[in-house]
Amino acid sequence: MKLRRCAVLYIESREDLSIDWRTVLSGGNALAASSHWVALAPHLDQEIPIDAAQLAALGGASQTVWRERSAAEQQYGEVCIAKLLDLGLLIGDTPQYAAQRARDDTLRDTHWRPLSALAHTFGRWRGVVEETGMEAPSFQALLERFGEPPPPTLDINPEQAIALPAPASGRMDEQLLQRYTGRNYDLRASVPLEVVARLLQRTFGAQEVRQVGPHSEVLKKTSPSGGGLHPIEAFVLAQRVDGVAPGLYHYHPMAHELRPLQTMDHEAAAALSRFMLADQHWLSGAPLQVVLVARLERSYWKYRNHQKAFRAVALDAGHLSQTFYLLATEAGLPAFITAAINDADIEKTLGLDHLRHAVVAMCGCGPAADGPRSMVELRYGETDAI
Repeated sequence: MKLRRCAVLYIESREDLSIDWRTVLSGGNALAASSHWVALAPHLDQEIPIDAAQLAALGGASQTVWRERSAAEQQYGEVCIAKLLDLGLLIGDTPQYAAQRARDDTLRDTHWRPLSALAHTFGRWRGVVEETGMEAPSFQALLERFGEPPPPTLDINPEQAIALPAPASGRMDEQLLQRYTGRNYDLRASVPLEVVARLLQRTFGAQEVRQVGPHSEVLKKTSPSGGGLHPIEAFVLAQRVDGVAPGLYHYHPMAHELRPLQTMDHEAAAALSRFMLADQHWLSGAPLQVVLVARLERSYWKYRNHQKAFRAVALDAGHLSQTFYLLATEAGLPAFITAAINDADIEKTLGLDHLRHAVVAMCGCGPAADGPRSMVELRYGETDAI
């Protein structure tokens, strides 16, 4: 049998602090510290504590070149090597370790940049709710808690500033100046199907399909995309869309169709929305919501092991969300975009692999509820009436 190290592996030193009571009781004031090692491997999607012997064995293994297991055991011990193989930090070439090798091969085949794979994998949320950290504090509460924030802008070289003329009016002014983030949606209102159709097609739909090879196509959309690849897919959570049953759908950008994944009743859709949005009840009432999912294998097909590839994916989602905002504003609807979502749970719901797909954000829109709105919701030029 032969083995090698997994493709991407980072080792982090962790420190546990405790009070040294013997020192305290003798009149001192001391903290006791103990350190341990944690292995972070994106293909395993979990933190794994390891000891010094296992750290040495991992450091002596190649991530590329296969080595005889017997030689590794002779150097580091049978028990140590067997444990690392079982954990999946070392990859074996026999059927016994096929599952770990398949996950490692997926990571290799997707052409991740190692640091991006690490940040993506261990930055995802599971089961976050209000009780475990999701909240929407007011600016007043933030000021009381953290003090004054940094100034709103840089003030560089004002002595040599060049005054610019006032901006001329333009056709986009109405949408730009009316757009705002909604946090108070009417739970009884729905969105007409024709409005949803325009929102989806003009934001996520292909305005043109170009043939670039015998079996290869690229899409032209209303937003830019890194490399012209448009890796972001739109998965729709319809809560109250006229003529559409509540549930999850995939929007096909070329066919301009909603393709059902799972239909459900209104109560189940509302519960799913709140769960996916990490308990952000101020957003979960929006009747139309869209999960932005990046097909990393498409983006990384061009940008292999690239330092900027994962950043470009985030930019793609930002471009799309702004287009969505402006189209929602055109329809008279407030919109939202948030990355504070239970992305690992969404992957499970949609049947996605985090090594091939990245759940980047969720956006949505719908009619606003009557009543006072927070500072965040106020449009340009409005005053706070609360």
